[in-house]
Amino acid sequence: MATRRPPRSKATPPPVPAAPVLVEVRERIDAIDRQIQALIAERARWAHQVGKAKGPLKAAVDYYRPEREAQVLRQVLDRNDGPLSDEVLLRVFREIMSACLAQQEPLKVGYLGPEGTFSQQAMQKHFGHSAKGLPLASIEEVFQEVEAGHADFGVVPVENSGQGTIQSTLDMFLASPLKICGEVELAVHQHLLSRSGRLEDIERVYSHPMSLAQCKAWLRQHLPKAEKIPVASNAEAARRARGADDAAAIAGENAGHVYGLKTVAGPIEDRPDNATRFLVLGRELFPGSGHDRTSLLVYVRDQPGALYAVLSPFARHGVSMNRIESRPSHTGRWQYAFFIDVSGHVEDAAVASALAELGEYAADVRVLGAYPVALL
Repeated sequence: MATRRPPRSKATPPPVPAAPVLVEVRERIDAIDRQIQALIAERARWAHQVGKAKGPLKAAVDYYRPEREAQVLRQVLDRNDGPLSDEVLLRVFREIMSACLAQQEPLKVGYLGPEGTFSQQAMQKHFGHSAKGLPLASIEEVFQEVEAGHADFGVVPVENSGQGTIQSTLDMFLASPLKICGEVELAVHQHLLSRSGRLEDIERVYSHPMSLAQCKAWLRQHLPKAEKIPVASNAEAARRARGADDAAAIAGENAGHVYGLKTVAGPIEDRPDNATRFLVLGRELFPGSGHDRTSLLVYVRDQPGALYAVLSPFARHGVSMNRIESRPSHTGRWQYAFFIDVSGHVEDAAVASALAELGEYAADVRVLGAYPVALL
């Protein structure tokens, strides 16, 4: 009599499937690639139809809608179930959107140059590599080129997570008519770069003053005797460092690639969470995207309780204040203006009500911009 086999336990793992045949896997990937390519082409054709639907517009800037792009990218994040990270998918879709927009004409975007700066990285992160970057010599020149219409948009740094506000950017808004129409947050990793790649050769270090400050502890420990020389940008530091074996630059890895330098050490920033926030400059305000920030420039009357009176309307209407910074207003001795960031779009009911009430207490209120909150 044959013995009866006991039933399989529920804990017993299922049989391992046969290993896939490599050639079949590659054929399947090739088929998916063809589908992706066909869908990208179809998307590009429909993007071109958007341009036709808008009528005879003059330039690429007329087709660009930052609030629409922000909504599309948020949908990408909402749909993502892996295995690719949110950051990777955002980068892929940003480049697809950038290429589709460039069918009409590439956007011209000014940034604080020269080539290889973190500002260039921020510009490419926000607009994609199909935009035409215009490296400019100073923050002031970025404002000027956008105002004159030589650039469609501009990208300038405004604050660092460790070193605080970049005052020269805020000061430009005191007289400029430009609007903020976007923001970019960029993780900043500093590297020590040189021609020889040897730490013992270095006698002087070039970098932007803020980058020198971000790496102060590392420099004190590893290069205490080296001369620290501030320059206009990290890319300029890399350009100078490539001329001598005893010189080095603190900059991003990208600057090393651009200027042919070797990485001596990195990352060397004192804070691992080091990040810089950049503003996107344009010539007009855009509609809300559903998750926005509004930036204000407020001139306060010189009277007791003036600042309290200015800030109170936001609290009363439930508007969160993200940031406040004071700067000399350039309108008189000891006169100050306040830069204030609040949550929401200027067209939102709560923000609009707070601003209407704010006008009763402030000497002047200017809306510098209302724009989508930065994604990853």
